[in-house]
Amino acid sequence: MTSPRPGSGELPHGRPPQTEFDDGLDYPRLGSVTFRRGTLTDNQQALFDEHWPRLGTILTDEHIDVESWFGRTGAKTIVEIGSGTGTSTAAMAPKEPDTNVIAVELYKPGLAKLLGQVVREDISNIRMVRGDGIEVLARMIPPASLDGVRIFFADPWPKARHHKRRIIQSGPLNLIASRLKKGGVLHVATDHAGYAEWIDELVDVEKQLQYKGWPWPECPQLTDRQIITKFEGKGLDKDHVIKEYLWEKQ
Repeated sequence: MTSPRPGSGELPHGRPPQTEFDDGLDYPRLGSVTFRRGTLTDNQQALFDEHWPRLGTILTDEHIDVESWFGRTGAKTIVEIGSGTGTSTAAMAPKEPDTNVIAVELYKPGLAKLLGQVVREDISNIRMVRGDGIEVLARMIPPASLDGVRIFFADPWPKARHHKRRIIQSGPLNLIASRLKKGGVLHVATDHAGYAEWIDELVDVEKQLQYKGWPWPECPQLTDRQIITKFEGKGLDKDHVIKEYLWEKQ
């Protein structure tokens, strides 16, 4: 099987390599990356071919050179895990122009939609990584380098036998804490009641993260997601309650 061409945004098919953590904490297990394939429109593909090599990359074992990628020094950096189609990403980034935003997502059509919006609206402070969020944090983000991590409306994996796939677990919380600078912020939102109950049980499990609740008026970064995301809108249509969480790295 031939490897995807560099800069295409394609990941090798099949089950990707997974970091082996030996800290005794709980981590989600990766499945195959082929289960969420999608087709781009001709226009999306043209934009992708032209702009992805500059604005995007795929999961690798090399640390991201943030200053070189964004072309500036001294800016805050936030990673959004599971950016989906990028609705909230593209809404928030222009309101925090002094912050670098790295959107991480496996689903290529979602990244293509965000890429198109970034190009059309000339949003200068968004970059994208195609890959699993945990692997991107573990392999591409240096320790104590982030000012924030966002996880909005992650897959709730509602069936009990799938709970082990949820991203909010003791292991990811520890990994996130290790990548945040002191004073860095983790912001999580969900509209799934069962997932909220799950998170409620874990708010104090990572001792490096001080749970600040919601809202947190003194939070040092933007927490207003500005507009209703696609998945959030579906939740509101079903009268779901949206619950948000904020932590600060100690």
